[in-house]
Amino acid sequence: MSASAEGLVSTFLDMLAAERDAAANTIQAYRRDLDDYLAFLTEARVAPVEASAATARAFVASLADRGLKPSSAARRLSAVRQFHKFLYVEGYATANPTASIAAPKRGRILPKVLSVDDVDRLLSTAREAADHPDAGSLERLRAARMHCLLELLYATGLRVSELIALPRTAARTRERFLVVRGKGRKERLVPLTEPSQRAAGTYLTLLEAREQVHGPWLFPAESESGHLTRQAFARELKATAAAAGLRADKVSPHVLRHAFASHLLQNGADLRVVQELLGHADIGTTQIYTHVLDERLKSMVRDLHPLNDPT
Repeated sequence: MSASAEGLVSTFLDMLAAERDAAANTIQAYRRDLDDYLAFLTEARVAPVEASAATARAFVASLADRGLKPSSAARRLSAVRQFHKFLYVEGYATANPTASIAAPKRGRILPKVLSVDDVDRLLSTAREAADHPDAGSLERLRAARMHCLLELLYATGLRVSELIALPRTAARTRERFLVVRGKGRKERLVPLTEPSQRAAGTYLTLLEAREQVHGPWLFPAESESGHLTRQAFARELKATAAAAGLRADKVSPHVLRHAFASHLLQNGADLRVVQELLGHADIGTTQIYTHVLDERLKSMVRDLHPLNDPT
C-alpha cells in the first residue's frame, strides 16, 4: 500500500509543478504535509483511494491531539484536500472524502510590527557597519550586503524568497522601481528609494571587485540555489538587530515586510495599493494590517466629521 500511496503523491506533486508552476518550496511543503497524512493512513491501514469522510475527520482530530496550531492544521488539511480532489478528478478514486470536512478555525493573529524608530536604528546600525573605516574587505562586503538587504526589504516589502533571489540587474537599474515575479509567477511593480539604490550600488561595486566571474545573482552564495538562503539572512539579521539594541527574537525578514506595510498605512496609503505592493491575491490577507489604522481613523472622524463639535 505504501509504495502505491507514495506513487500517487509523487504524481500529484508532478502535476503541481507542471500544470500550476508551483515553486520548489511549495512542492516541499506539500510533500511534508502529505508524508504526514500517508503515515496516518498507513497506521490506519487505509489506502488513499479508499479513504472515507470518517478517515479524513479522524486525521483532522489527530492534528488537534498532537497540539498543532489551527493555522498549521488548516494548511495540512488544505494539502490533503487538494490531493484527494486530484485523485477524484483523475479517476483514481470514486469520491472525494474531504469535500465536506470543515477546516479548523484560525484565530486572528496580528503581525509583529517594528516602529519607525526601530527600523531607523536597524538601518543606521547596518549602514555604520558598512562604512566602518577599520573593517577588512570581506567584513566590509558582508556589512554592505546586510545594509543592501535591509534597505531593499524596507523600501519594497518583498517576500524574503523574492529578495534573496533578486538578479544582479536590480542593483543596476536607474528606474525607481523593480519588476518582481512573485507567487504564481505573477509580476508586480515595487518601489525603490534613493537610499536603497545607493546601498545596492555600493554593495555591487564591492562584490564585483572581489569576483573573478560575475554571476546572475545579486546575493550569491555557496548554496544549492546559488544565492543567499533565507536561513542565513535571518541569522545575520538577528545579529544586526542585537547590535542595534533591539530584541533579536522580535526581528526577522518577515517582520520588516510587516513594517513596510504597516508604516505605509499609518501614513495614509490606500489598502488596495498596499495589497498590490505586497503581492497579495486576496485583500483579506492585507486587511490583517488594518489594526494599525484604528487611532488614525478615530482621529480622522473626530477632526473631519461635519457634525462633530470642534469645541
